[in-house]
Amino acid sequence: MPGRPRSLIAALTLIGAALAWPCAGLAETVNFGTDWKAEAEHGGFYEALAAGIYEKHGIAVTLRQGGPQVNHAELLAAGRLDFNEAPNSFISLNFVNADIPMQAVAAMFQKDPSVLIAHPGVGNDSLAALKGKPVMIGADTRVGWWLFLKAKFGYTDDQIRPYTFNVAPFLVDKNAVQQGYLTSEPLLIEQQGVKPVVFLMADAGYTSYGSIIQTSRKMIAERPDLVQRFVDASIEGWYSYLYGDPAPANALIKKDNPEMTDELLAYAMAKIKERGIVDSGDTEKSGVGAMDDRRWQDFFEVMASQGLYPKTMDYRQAYTLQFVNKRAGIALKK
Repeated sequence: MPGRPRSLIAALTLIGAALAWPCAGLAETVNFGTDWKAEAEHGGFYEALAAGIYEKHGIAVTLRQGGPQVNHAELLAAGRLDFNEAPNSFISLNFVNADIPMQAVAAMFQKDPSVLIAHPGVGNDSLAALKGKPVMIGADTRVGWWLFLKAKFGYTDDQIRPYTFNVAPFLVDKNAVQQGYLTSEPLLIEQQGVKPVVFLMADAGYTSYGSIIQTSRKMIAERPDLVQRFVDASIEGWYSYLYGDPAPANALIKKDNPEMTDELLAYAMAKIKERGIVDSGDTEKSGVGAMDDRRWQDFFEVMASQGLYPKTMDYRQAYTLQFVNKRAGIALKK
């Protein structure tokens, strides 16, 4: 172009590059909060970060760990996080009940990993058999999946005993029953020489999703492309973690959480695969992250029947199917 300064040509070239994504240095920044300290249950997110999958989708993710003193749901509502990982469906419904404009956009866990744990050989061999027996649970569980056990199996609150998040009381009493997480407490108990009986709530009909990605309705309305890319990249991360090489994610998990061990990571990964925590049910046709209207309705109706939510509450405001059920990532499964 005669007469056009080289500096102007260079400037126009840079402007053109800035209009396209992804390109180096122009990724959109995202703050994402997980529901606990780094662990295998966050493996897909860490894989997407460590293996450059978020970057490939034009996103620069800052992953913030959760923990006992961290309330990421509040930080999301306050606008300090762009996305949050909720451990169950209650959080999304609680937002609706409190008239806070947040929604679930994907569910990385088709099965909530919550379990009850009992000793073998003492007759506690089914959830029905535990009706009327003492059960150690925490305060959150009492207003959480304990309501499912009351609705389905007739459990009553007088069964409840305090749970201190320590397996020692369980180990010294063969009749003890306690809550736990599929991927952690059973291993701690096995390490002490007891092979526990483990009841996964999801396999008994508990329909809560787990590892739910939440964001604001404002984000959904104003930046749907970013939401879609974050969801797609997270889905791809989970496929890579489960069926590819999990080493990049595990290395980053141990960096963020030095207390994490290779044994626990391997155990958790095995259980996630074995019990179909991430990849089962609707994911077979719709891909990881899938959600379903009927499941949300079932979960809401059970909890509303227990008085947790008004029966007239519009539970559909808790989630959107706009970004999932697209078979994203299925081709990556081996």
